[in-house]
Amino acid sequence: MTENGSTALATALAYYRAWSSHDFELAMTYVAEDIVCQAPAGQLVGAQAFREFMGPFAQIVNGTTLIGGFGDERIAMLMYDADTVPVRDAPGAECLTVVDGKISHMRIIFDRLPFAAAREAEAAE
Repeated sequence: MTENGSTALATALAYYRAWSSHDFELAMTYVAEDIVCQAPAGQLVGAQAFREFMGPFAQIVNGTTLIGGFGDERIAMLMYDADTVPVRDAPGAECLTVVDGKISHMRIIFDRLPFAAAREAEAAE
């Protein structure tokens, strides 16, 4: 994986590195105020809704491993493995659209089932 001058990929990687290292405030500097995010839980509109969704997730991340990424001037795709407090192996993928250096659209793909199972197991204890 190389950044090879890709504006979208550089922004996506900067955003990823910030949230995955627990600097969510820095991560939010790469997010447009009018971001639209498609996540497994549904569509989120606006930076505040995105913050409320992604912020708690970033807090439970123990670490991540970037599997790969590519992009052009407008769109980037990242795939990573996340080790989280409730789920040790939580792979994720993001397709990000970048406009004027800010992420304006993001589609996040991850498996919600292991997180639901972890919540159920915790509730049963």
